[in-house]
Amino acid sequence: MPKAAPIMKIQKCINYKARVIVEGRDMAEAKTLAMKIARDENLLYINGYDHPHIMAGQGTIGLEILEQVPNPDAVIIPVGGGGLIAGIATAIKALSPKTQIIGVESEKCPSFSRAMANNGPVHTPIKNTLADGLAVPKVGYNAYITALPLIDKMIVVKEEWIALAILRLVEEEKCVVEGAGASGLAAILAGHLNDLKGKRVVILLCGGNIDTTVFGRCLERGLAAEGRLVKFNVEVSDRPGGIHELCEILSTLGVSIKDIMHERAWLKDIYTVEVKVVCETRDWAHSMELKNELKKIYTKVQFSEEPLAICEKELNSV
Repeated sequence: MPKAAPIMKIQKCINYKARVIVEGRDMAEAKTLAMKIARDENLLYINGYDHPHIMAGQGTIGLEILEQVPNPDAVIIPVGGGGLIAGIATAIKALSPKTQIIGVESEKCPSFSRAMANNGPVHTPIKNTLADGLAVPKVGYNAYITALPLIDKMIVVKEEWIALAILRLVEEEKCVVEGAGASGLAAILAGHLNDLKGKRVVILLCGGNIDTTVFGRCLERGLAAEGRLVKFNVEVSDRPGGIHELCEILSTLGVSIKDIMHERAWLKDIYTVEVKVVCETRDWAHSMELKNELKKIYTKVQFSEEPLAICEKELNSV
């Protein structure tokens, strides 16, 4: 496994009595090492996303989907090395040809999209991603050839939507899902699949190997993306009661302060203090109420804008 593999995934394999070697910056380097060990020790190397038997096994998921949801309009599948979507698409298209097969990748590792643009698998630089299970720098050749004619649409989603999808699944479905498994829901939350509204849609939640610390960061990032975790800087009077007045305003609005600190040394005006606040709101509309109220009272207030823009798009599209 690469060094970026979740600790939980490593420990589970150790618990299954596997010999686990953690080496390599990414899946490509780990694969190279594994193939070398196989040659040196005369072992059989099985590609986890490109071996025909692996893809056939993953195809049984397609059979289970059709047993539970006959003739779905669309099936949304996370894509990394391509083996999962190749196997599922083969089974579903054989039995339900009109079902759309939609693949989803993170913007930090769009190796299948790059392969489609290149007309064949090509090495894709991978950045750190919440969807570590999809972080495969080069899709499998067997998987690519098998899946390509069966895929109706390939979507690339931003990391913020993956974090928000993880949060949604915890709150609405009580499911702990890793970033790779949540990417299908992320595509819907991002508004990429609005044409599927009112249709029978299946989303795979394929993977729960997420470290507790990473899980906590994902939830916080999801809250920030939704506008429920807000950060702002504001200059208030440095006289006694200046910060107290700010806290009174937040309390009146029903906003909960998570963290607060103040800064004096780098301000030009010696009679003011800059206060940095991280706080919790109920939703995006509540955070906008907070923003508007503070701007009416204080002349210098600056919010972190990106999360609010993300959530505004969601409210308009979902």
